[in-house]
Amino acid sequence: MKITPSARVLRMLGEIEFDEWQCVGELVDNAFDDFAEIHRSEIPWVGGFRVSVQLPSSTDGELVISDTGRGMSYERLERAVRAGWSGNDMHDKLGLFGMGFNVSTARLGRRTRVLTTRQGDPEWIGVEIDLDRIGDDFEADDITEPKSDPNEHGTRIVVSRLHRPRAEWLRKNGPALRNTLGGVYSWLLENQPFELWIGGLKVKPVRHCRWGDDRSVLYNNKERIPAYIEIDQKLEDGLACSECGQWQLPGREVCEDCGSVRLSVRPRRVHGWLGIQRYLDKRQYGIDFLRNGRKILRWDKQLFTWRNLDGGIGNEEPEYPVELAHQGGRIIGEIHLDHVPVTYQKDAFEYGDRSWRAAVEILRGTAPLLPQRAEKLGYAENVSPLALLFKGYRRNDAGERYLIPGDGRKPIHDDTRRWGLEFQKGNPDYVTDERWWRAVLDHEEAKSRGKSDRASVSTPGRPDEAAVMEALGFGASGSEPSADSPAGPAGEHAGVAEADTAQTAVPESQAPRRETWQERVERHTAGSTVYPELCRSIGHPRIGFVEVEARRLAVGPLLDEQRNPTPVLIDQRRGNACVAFLDLDHEVFRRFGAEPADLLLVEVATLLKVRSDSDWSHSQLVASLRAESLPGTALDPQTISVEARELLSEVRIRMVAALDRTGEPQRAFQYLSPDELTATEHAMIANGNVIRTADLGTRGDFLLHVPALFLVRLLESWPEAFMDDVVFQGVYQGVTSASAQRLSLARTVGYLSDIATQASYEGASLPAQLLRTRLSIRLLPDKLADEE
Repeated sequence: MKITPSARVLRMLGEIEFDEWQCVGELVDNAFDDFAEIHRSEIPWVGGFRVSVQLPSSTDGELVISDTGRGMSYERLERAVRAGWSGNDMHDKLGLFGMGFNVSTARLGRRTRVLTTRQGDPEWIGVEIDLDRIGDDFEADDITEPKSDPNEHGTRIVVSRLHRPRAEWLRKNGPALRNTLGGVYSWLLENQPFELWIGGLKVKPVRHCRWGDDRSVLYNNKERIPAYIEIDQKLEDGLACSECGQWQLPGREVCEDCGSVRLSVRPRRVHGWLGIQRYLDKRQYGIDFLRNGRKILRWDKQLFTWRNLDGGIGNEEPEYPVELAHQGGRIIGEIHLDHVPVTYQKDAFEYGDRSWRAAVEILRGTAPLLPQRAEKLGYAENVSPLALLFKGYRRNDAGERYLIPGDGRKPIHDDTRRWGLEFQKGNPDYVTDERWWRAVLDHEEAKSRGKSDRASVSTPGRPDEAAVMEALGFGASGSEPSADSPAGPAGEHAGVAEADTAQTAVPESQAPRRETWQERVERHTAGSTVYPELCRSIGHPRIGFVEVEARRLAVGPLLDEQRNPTPVLIDQRRGNACVAFLDLDHEVFRRFGAEPADLLLVEVATLLKVRSDSDWSHSQLVASLRAESLPGTALDPQTISVEARELLSEVRIRMVAALDRTGEPQRAFQYLSPDELTATEHAMIANGNVIRTADLGTRGDFLLHVPALFLVRLLESWPEAFMDDVVFQGVYQGVTSASAQRLSLARTVGYLSDIATQASYEGASLPAQLLRTRLSIRLLPDKLADEE
């Protein structure tokens, strides 16, 4: 069989580099192309549409890719394995069979056997391409194999004498290959009856964990912005070359690029969706671009950078994520561009092609996404789909406003990322967005409850008249207690013991029925709300795990099985589930400042110790559970520094807005010392923001890059610009005495100083210092003004 390539192709083959997954993907592409033709013809297909990849078991093994397609005739097989030939239309197919086949097989191994058969053929026919034996005549040996069933059909490719590094990678990385190709072919695997099996395991499509179609946020209390936007923009039909794929000017009869006469009028359409992921990720966000169902770009972020077409080279400004960029992003999408040409490696589109540029304009417009930047440069408001999502979801604050789950104080990004992994595993409890949505609502409820608690602490209440009378020696009714009256427990739970005492004096036939455990649990459930901060899996690999749903008691007291008041109560459910009730009004929390997590761990440790019959001590159990299940509570300088910088980023953004509202950003700029100015310029350059020093103080956004401790000094020097519910809640101009102003300012400045110090220096700190900083990180958000 002649497999003579052209000189042009030989030069190209030497320049193309494919990773291992790309080599396998090239061979899968050709099988899926065949499946697509069969499926479009609506011919019933016996055996289904299945591609199987058998990985080498050793470095001397073979890679086998087989499919259940139609098979090929001898003539088509000869063309298919000839380098440079492609019978595929550049706009209809995934593969460029001759090119992709030769590059991928040659990069995998030195010998390739291709066997194919059609339904009814008497045998398998094929060719063996041995790169060590092929001479200048480019002739490969024909081969045949017997066929056990005349109805067999399909193609089998066997690559042997594998290059050692590639064989080693394929042998060790079956899961990674399944995950990668599950992402590349996710749309086809979900929307077509195609199956892909690798190493004996079915490849599952890697789906996007996005918010549901009906979720949205309210922008500026007036504009509803959905978390899912469908895209379907039909463009004018165009004239395209079927050989090289290039679009032509109307009226041409010959391709201006390759000279082919195979020109045809083709539809052009940009369709798919843009949306919001349920969690933030540092890498897995961005837009997937597809061609004929195969993803060419995954998690692509280039549309998040604005390129000034009127500027020079390198005139690019990243726009998302900028605020709290270290947390990652969550804008995602799937956009089909079947009409846009791709590179031979199929890892990029031809970005210089006008079809690509038109698609970019449809998706993100031509103006900057940032409204202030657009206005300054003379652009009208950007109303593209991407700009709409950017406007509604650019911030990552917990709550309904930005559709971010939280624990009542802050976002729970680590938890939502963990839930995303469960979504990919197919866990039915995480398939829909209900768990994320419930965490958003729980955050709002906990936040509202926290405000009420703080208000009740700061507002004097009515005196407890019963307690005063009791302290004076009188009962609740004003009468003196009887000498033989039993002294019940003092405090808020005294009524429980008194009730029990009263019951002993009543004949059994007249005593009220004692509440059952199940009734008590139902009452506590009805009188409690979810406490999201501690809803998680708690345990250790050596003793097992329990799934804890933590609930805060709203109506107390919390009573155990012996009707004794307790701060934490565990109710075991089926399987590994349990509900933990927390009475945060218990004196151990109110008076002694104990952490709910500490006492919850004690209860869970007891439960797991009994269940696993562990010989660990209780203290060892509690310590192990904390390290395994609550790593975020560790007094780790690096972790606390990250938390400090995240909160400071929020403060910076708010102070920038407040500074711009004053109309005097230059006043704040004048407080910078020379060394702080130098540090600010360095930070701006490191973050890709280049601006002349002369322009630096004209806008407030220089505060995004100043040293952290400068924010403290600016607040102390100019409090009236940021206090009084502008950035911070504390009253300043609303009081007349200087001492009252200093008192109002001191607490906010103290919290901010602790946080800025930790964000500036990541050196070793004493546990007490780290604990103080963590408390300031927890308390400063309570001092932030409510956003409109």
